[in-house]
Amino acid sequence: MVQPNDLLAVLVDADNVPPAKIGAVLAEVARFGTASVKRVYGDWTKTNLSSWKPVASEYVIQPMQQFANTIGKNATDSALIIDAMDLLYTRRFHGFCIVSSDSDFTRLASRIREEGVIVYGFGERKTPEAFRNACDRFTYLDVLDEAAAESTAAALTRVPPPKLRSDTKLISGLRISVTTASGEDGWANLATVGQLMRKQQPDFDSRNWGYTKLSDLVRATELFLIETRPAGGLQVQNKKKNGD
Repeated sequence: MVQPNDLLAVLVDADNVPPAKIGAVLAEVARFGTASVKRVYGDWTKTNLSSWKPVASEYVIQPMQQFANTIGKNATDSALIIDAMDLLYTRRFHGFCIVSSDSDFTRLASRIREEGVIVYGFGERKTPEAFRNACDRFTYLDVLDEAAAESTAAALTRVPPPKLRSDTKLISGLRISVTTASGEDGWANLATVGQLMRKQQPDFDSRNWGYTKLSDLVRATELFLIETRPAGGLQVQNKKKNGD
């Protein structure tokens, strides 16, 4: 697991990410380690990227110039991929943060993970499933917007319990993870359940349903029991195991 002092490389696809999102992305990245390399890729001669320039300066992100030499070919993606592999081979980084909604980075994420290095993906809801699943962890940009909002406003976006229970993918994943992580007494460490969920679904995040904490999401389903563990932390159990 990445620690706060672990080094991370943050590589941003400027063609694919609004500059207004980068502050929230970097705040999230800080939870996983130190962003010692921050680069943003694009053809800076294009006027549509002009809004990126003050943002890159504010957050000390190095702009990487790549001319679009051929129409229909994304030279920016190629430049990002080449740099990522060069950085990977330095063996200095514990994790890579790829900020893009582009499926072209699917193989890159897989290749980095083959080296035993963690990949954090960030992108919009339109991000293809292949790229999301190629990452160890994938976070939607709109979720970061909500996390930065006032708590009262964020609460309004919470998915209500009946709708949560109708989300078969969510409930099935939680039930299986709880069962897998549980001991003989039927109780499972909630943190372990969260880890198992993310291994199955890299884009799993309680904030996707409007809940800041995993425990809040699990409680809201009203299908599980949650208690404080004797040694600290929380434990969870399928209600049906108790006959409820």
